[in-house]
Amino acid sequence: MKRLLLDKQVLAWAIYDWANSAFATTVLAGFFPLFFKQYWSAGLESTQSTFHLGAGNAVASLLIVLTAPLLGAIADRGSLRKRFLILFALTGMVATASLSGVGKGEWLVAWTFFVVATIGFMGANVFYDALLVAVAKEEDLDTVSALGFALGYLGGGLLFAINVAMYSSPETFGIQNATEAVQLSFITVAAWWLLFSLPLMLLVKESKSSATVSGFAVARAGYEQLIETFKHLRKLRIVFLFLLAYWLYIDGVDTIVRMAVDYGLSIGLEQEHLISALLITQFVGFPAALGFGILAKKMGPEGVGAKRGILLAIGVYIVATIGAYFMNTSEEFYALAVTIGLVQGGVQALSRSLYARLIPTNKAAEFFGFYNMLGKFAAVVGPLMVGVVSLSSGDHRLGILSVIVLFIAGAWLLMKVDVEAGELAAKSLG
Repeated sequence: MKRLLLDKQVLAWAIYDWANSAFATTVLAGFFPLFFKQYWSAGLESTQSTFHLGAGNAVASLLIVLTAPLLGAIADRGSLRKRFLILFALTGMVATASLSGVGKGEWLVAWTFFVVATIGFMGANVFYDALLVAVAKEEDLDTVSALGFALGYLGGGLLFAINVAMYSSPETFGIQNATEAVQLSFITVAAWWLLFSLPLMLLVKESKSSATVSGFAVARAGYEQLIETFKHLRKLRIVFLFLLAYWLYIDGVDTIVRMAVDYGLSIGLEQEHLISALLITQFVGFPAALGFGILAKKMGPEGVGAKRGILLAIGVYIVATIGAYFMNTSEEFYALAVTIGLVQGGVQALSRSLYARLIPTNKAAEFFGFYNMLGKFAAVVGPLMVGVVSLSSGDHRLGILSVIVLFIAGAWLLMKVDVEAGELAAKSLG
């Protein structure tokens, strides 16, 4: 680990997770669901605002689904991964800061800025993930991926802690009230995201593709490469199987993250406890994500250990989801937050590093386009499913319980993935 921390490119790459996780914590999981239900959706039924929130996540994810593979192919052929990352990230920053000016009851305006900001956040992650193979050696993929998520939990948690303090005691910061504190928090997220993106922008070098093209030809070359990737996926059956498994279980992970606060509010828990519990998740997630990177090496050979670690995390999620259905008190929500914090970073980090082992390195952005496409398509289905089940049944508990199907199906498919055979197939095409 010390060797990796001294590598400027590895550290600069990992620090971007510190940067963009401010959006994931303060906006995506924390204050946006809270403010959307209680401030921007004032006067609407609880199940209706839940449906709008789920639909907003779904729309943003669907747009990434439709564009990520082609943009990834274009980025590979034009060596544009870093440039695309910067473009999407800046879009997300501007839209996030714009949330601070949306007035009470203007749920549609807030919804629109949120969708744009989420597109920027997720779109940038397509190219951030793809840069993993540019900065890390094959034997370091698990550790470097885990380092990124660990710094993300720490950085996102640190700013979230500041924002929670502003919200809880606005007068200490010279702020008039809690509403103004939340509005200011959106600006701090944009500034934090920008500031800590600078190391990646300045230090990470993207290797040039041997087939790099430029100008209008890059779009055509990207499209042709995308068609070629579909052909490769037919040959890389194990990659295809992993992607299906990932699509299902990461659906459950993302849905829990995005809908937890809304669910807690809907069953009558106090907002202060919900926000505090999310904060605990971040700081539990920091050492846990690093621990999963180490655990993967203990659980078996490279790749195989990562798969076993993911299955362990999915098992914990299944138990946690059942617990959420029966939850009634803030203390139980705290317990749930700690449990999720122990595995959330691990399942994300090991999924990314395992996938990186199964794909040809010279087509990383393109294949990570498919990876993110399925991950974000899961974020279309999951939140929308929770919203629809809650709205149609009038029961928020049934909505959250529906997520368990995704974890079970994802684990079943992942058990069928032959990691060693997949790595050999990827090397033959790389």
